[in-house]
Amino acid sequence: MNKFGPTRSDLMFRLAFSVIGLALTAGALLYRGLPSGHGGWETISIATLFFGGTFLWTAIKLIRKDFPDGL
Repeated sequence: MNKFGPTRSDLMFRLAFSVIGLALTAGALLYRGLPSGHGGWETISIATLFFGGTFLWTAIKLIRKDFPDGL
């Protein structure tokens, strides 16, 4: 268990934020279609990596119960 770091409520907020971000990214792709230029692919890639990485990191910490309040 980690003595320092985000609490369970912080991790739950991050998880919700990343799910919403991934949903908005997917929604933008569905609405606008696949990008045609390099800038569009870069934007989609960075958003997916950020929100996907945050989702995975947060989910792992929640599953392992690696937060200070230890609930």
